Amino acid sequence: MRITLASLLLATGLALSAAAQETPVILTFAAQIGGEPFRCGGAYADIGTTKSTVTPSDFRFYVSDVALIRADGTEQPVALTQDQKWQYQTVALLDFEDKTGPCSNGTADTNAKVVGSAPAGAYTGVAFTLGVPFALNHADATLGASPLNLSTLFWNWLGGYKFLRIDMDTSGGAQAGKDRGFVIHLGSTACQPAGAHGGGMPMGTAGGHGTPSGAAMQPAQSCANPNRARVVLPGFDPAKQVILADLKALLSETNIDVNQPESALGCMSAPSDGDCPGIFRALGLPVGGQTVPQRFFKAS
Repeated sequence: MRITLASLLLATGLALSAAAQETPVILTFAAQIGGEPFRCGGAYADIGTTKSTVTPSDFRFYVSDVALIRADGTEQPVALTQDQKWQYQTVALLDFEDKTGPCSNGTADTNAKVVGSAPAGAYTGVAFTLGVPFALNHADATLGASPLNLSTLFWNWLGGYKFLRIDMDTSGGAQAGKDRGFVIHLGSTACQPAGAHGGGMPMGTAGGHGTPSGAAMQPAQSCANPNRARVVLPGFDPAKQVILADLKALLSETNIDVNQPESALGCMSAPSDGDCPGIFRALGLPVGGQTVPQRFFKAS
């Protein structure tokens, strides 16, 4: 094949033109609790149905499939910058804890931004999924690319990742024989291991804990409860606004001082866990076949 100077110049020009039509996209998130910024070890009053005071020790979540919304309601996917730390393929980790005080289970580095690019155009909002896509969710976290290599955000191959992890102490007294505090570990449940037959194997109360160890070590081929929440924020302007994740709004229907009987501490995403329905509703996830608008995220 003979490549002429003219064809090289044309190809270069087309490449430069395509690059010029891409615009940077930066989405800024913030974690708050009732209007106050999240801080490891801070005390936040009036939380949940019992108006409890909470002291948080973790606040992290994965988002994926980020898109900008056009005026006609269609979505333009955002190509995430592959920074080899906070973003991988279509997934980004938002991490607000800094490993200080009670947040010793986390990391010193924090991240509050999703960075990428999209074709230039007029956009009227933003959308994203709270969670990790199925194709990436059931792998070996010890071999995963960052940020999918954190064992503290992973259950096992069968359960996959904890899409949202918020841990806290509460002002309610400890129940007999049970730990004090409340956790929110959102992830897929009722996952069936690869090669399994029949109706699938329930994951138990905590992302697969309670299933036979062999099944827990197998990647899932399907999950009855994906528990991925699609969030749409119309009217959002990335250049001027921040996406707030408010723990108080997330817990507005939940008693965080008294753990429901026969269940793990807090909400571990099991369908039978009585501590989860209010949280699922606040995330826009179905409860009893019904879905209401999410209230965990809002634009500010």
